[in-house]
Amino acid sequence: MTPSTTSAPTAAPPSPASLPLAQRFLIFGVMAFGQFMALIDIQIVAASLNDVQAGLSAGPDEISWVQTGYLMAELVMIPFSAFLAQALSTRWLFALSAGLFTLASALCGAAWDIESMTLFRVIQGFVGGAMIPTVFATGFALFDGKERALIPAILGMVSVLAPTLGPTVGGVLTEAFGWRSIFYVNIVPGIAVTALTVLFVRVDKADLSMLRRIDYVHLVAMAAFLGGLEYALEEGPRYQWLDDPVVATAAWLSLVGFGLFLERSLRSRAPVVRLSPFREPTFVFACLFNLVVGFGLYSSTYLIPLFLGRVRGYDSLQIGTTVFVTGIAQIVSTVIAARLSQRIDPRAMIAVGLPLFAASLWLASYMTPEWGFGALLLPQALRGLAIMLCIVPSVTLALGGFAGAELRAASGLFNLMRNLGGAIGIAVVNTWLQDEARIHVARFGESLGEAARSAPDTVAALAGRFAAVTSDAAHAMLLAQGEIARVVARASLTLAFNDVFRLMAWMFLVALVLVPLCRPPRVAPAAPPDAH
Repeated sequence: MTPSTTSAPTAAPPSPASLPLAQRFLIFGVMAFGQFMALIDIQIVAASLNDVQAGLSAGPDEISWVQTGYLMAELVMIPFSAFLAQALSTRWLFALSAGLFTLASALCGAAWDIESMTLFRVIQGFVGGAMIPTVFATGFALFDGKERALIPAILGMVSVLAPTLGPTVGGVLTEAFGWRSIFYVNIVPGIAVTALTVLFVRVDKADLSMLRRIDYVHLVAMAAFLGGLEYALEEGPRYQWLDDPVVATAAWLSLVGFGLFLERSLRSRAPVVRLSPFREPTFVFACLFNLVVGFGLYSSTYLIPLFLGRVRGYDSLQIGTTVFVTGIAQIVSTVIAARLSQRIDPRAMIAVGLPLFAASLWLASYMTPEWGFGALLLPQALRGLAIMLCIVPSVTLALGGFAGAELRAASGLFNLMRNLGGAIGIAVVNTWLQDEARIHVARFGESLGEAARSAPDTVAALAGRFAAVTSDAAHAMLLAQGEIARVVARASLTLAFNDVFRLMAWMFLVALVLVPLCRPPRVAPAAPPDAH
């Protein structure tokens, strides 16, 4: 063959780190905003579930699927996104993810019943889940040196600020424009992210041949494992765990799926999820830290609004304005963590962040039924400051030693651990809360029984006050007994919240044992595009 007839090889795209600085920041900014959209939608419906339930005429058991369906689908996509990024390229995966997320958001806003809403939320969670780990991997590929040190801080802030702001944004939008607006608000920014991604995000090339050799058994096994686990964790506390046949079936399906998932991960020629990053001990420890951080982050973000709603009787707007202080503290902490990450050992930051987070939880374990914004200010501010000192060094430890395809796989697994920690955390604290509340109610009953003289006198005095309003003595006595029962239930629930916060604080202190065992990774250079 003559040289004139020889086809020239396709030119590889330039290394992401060699792109102009302004273009790199534009790419990163667009993708980080897409990640923010996906993360805030986890919690944006939390403060508006009652309005959604009323608008769709749904039952209390049905409305929970608006959250559960989103989380199950997102959990499956997060580790799968590394494979899709190689097959489709970062550009087209992120553009498809943002575009379909926007379409699913519009469909959620137009939902006509609970079944359609659940379906559209599942789609929204699945396609949105690809944006979360993809931006982590791309950020580490785009930058190196001092610029790379900023990536964990920025993305860490997005990861914790979005769930924190979710209830506030959802409450304000629902109050002002109705519950459908919490979905429609994604349309304009979603279109912008999609268009900007297509125009500017060109950091690697697609390898469509990977789609022809995908291991579908591995994919189905992963979906069964993660979807079944998420369902069991979400619904287990409500239905007494394995006593419920549906929860038990989901748990067994998850166990079988996990076994098959591991088998295919080790033996498949084209696994959809690569577990090779777990060969690095530092990555394993960073994932454990992220699991604990996810447990604390999502559980505390869940517990404080729950306390304010069930004990204080706050509405969605009051809850949002009370928890907003955590987000402000997180922004301040991001600046501190970004600067420290360039100067000190990441293990030292974690060694400070974990006790501070534990201290914030311990302060919250002294709540009374009257606690509101002022009393919660210090625990929430301290928690916001501490969380970034945990997340930023964890990201650095987890992803700093990888490049190329390994970086994508590590990013998917690392982000999966945080979401798993959150799912496990919410399930565990719900169980703790129910158990501790029952224990305290029983103790109050024992105390009232021992106070055989004073308790009836107190009820009688209270009944006398009600009798001044109603002339029916029997009705007044029932009102008095009901008021006593309400006070006991409120006090028991508050004590249960305190017990849960104390248990979580001990968990963060125990996690300190892992810090000396972790070694900083050898920082990988910015990798050239993957060779397929």
